[in-house]
Amino acid sequence: MKIVIGQRAPDFNLTDIGGAEFKLANLKGKRYLLTFYRFASCPFCNLRLHNIINEYEKFGDNFEVVAVFDSSLENLQSYVTRHQATFPVLADENNKIHRLYQVEHSISGVLKGIIFRFPSLMISMFKGYIPWRIKGDITGMPADFLIDEKGIVQAAYYGKDEGAHIPLHQVKQFAQRRGELETDLVEV
Repeated sequence: MKIVIGQRAPDFNLTDIGGAEFKLANLKGKRYLLTFYRFASCPFCNLRLHNIINEYEKFGDNFEVVAVFDSSLENLQSYVTRHQATFPVLADENNKIHRLYQVEHSISGVLKGIIFRFPSLMISMFKGYIPWRIKGDITGMPADFLIDEKGIVQAAYYGKDEGAHIPLHQVKQFAQRRGELETDLVEV
């Protein structure tokens, strides 16, 4: 069953890109974006991570981003270390946490992404995000969750193609908001 608004975010521990253990429970008291990516060399994923890094300071001090890749730690380090993210980037080698959050798989979503997001694919590849080695499930789709200070899911977004994520302006709005959410953040 998919994660839904109002549900407590399932807790987990994973290894971060630096090799340290990350515990989701340590984010209690902060709002955060929990964002799931495909394999570490995915051009769409790396472009999205690049864009989040560029916007990260605008989210504010009491907001965190947690990026989870369908990747081994070694492969994640090969492709994603160059981003130098200042937030947790995690390796989910056995796809355990992806399954816990019901991240979807879709062959048609891969094809839709290639066709309808071709300009983004080209931008990503020109930036050097070329999938030389694909280690992970190529049919995995992205998913994003905005979670409040109490660990409650306030937005659940399941991408319908390989480049579909919750818009960054909504993430920024959620990060900077205090109190209850407005109705513009919806479950997808």
